[in-house]
Amino acid sequence: MSVSSAPHSPESVRRLQERAARALPAEHVEHVGGWWLRRSASSSWWMGTVLPHGEASREELERMISAAERFYAGFGVPTRFQVSPGACAADLDATLAKRGYRWESPMSLRAASTADVQTQVRAGGSRVQLDETPSSAWFEAWYAVHGHGGDPQIEWEMLDRVTQPSAYAGALDGDNVVAVGRVVADAGWAGVFGMATLPEARGRGAARGILASLADWAAGQGADGMYLQVERDNDPALRLYDSACFTEMCGYHYRTESPSPPT
Repeated sequence: MSVSSAPHSPESVRRLQERAARALPAEHVEHVGGWWLRRSASSSWWMGTVLPHGEASREELERMISAAERFYAGFGVPTRFQVSPGACAADLDATLAKRGYRWESPMSLRAASTADVQTQVRAGGSRVQLDETPSSAWFEAWYAVHGHGGDPQIEWEMLDRVTQPSAYAGALDGDNVVAVGRVVADAGWAGVFGMATLPEARGRGAARGILASLADWAAGQGADGMYLQVERDNDPALRLYDSACFTEMCGYHYRTESPSPPT
């Protein structure tokens, strides 16, 4: 694996996003052609979206969209697609728009060489603890930022489903965990997930310390490249990742099925 070889190719985007799907494993997954239909009760709703990877004729596209809609209707939830330019069928976005799907949640898929991240990111003043499994303190810090009132047991169960080598980093202020992140190694790459800093600890370098620890761990796993996914309007995170040499492989967005009008 080389981070610099065809970094923006549809195949490389597909492979990274499928690594991300393994690092954020859904409760239910069904494969239709090259598509991953994923359903999860997690508050992290992107775990319950379709990865519509691969080409399809117009007739196949309509058939596969209908199959996806039946899958999600079985759970009583709207169908939501992750739409990555180049990694999906060429007509998918336009076809979904015609079917009334809402455009939302613009995202950025970014990658960097692990060596560049190690060079550019220096640990801040916080001490960072690295564990192979999440501690209660790690989880509580993550949940305080990203839990959104969801069932914490569902999030614990998601972490239990991860089978790839993983590390959980927590920045400490005294004995308190004030920032967290996790990393998952998969076939020469390491994905960064769950970055979160408590409000009272922001602006003090805790997130940089987390990223530095995750990069060191990734290097120890033989992962030459690192990747992450970030909201395009998350300016503080974008500044951190820009400074750590993460560059955009592609932007992507979601399309969500609109409710049927009442009859």
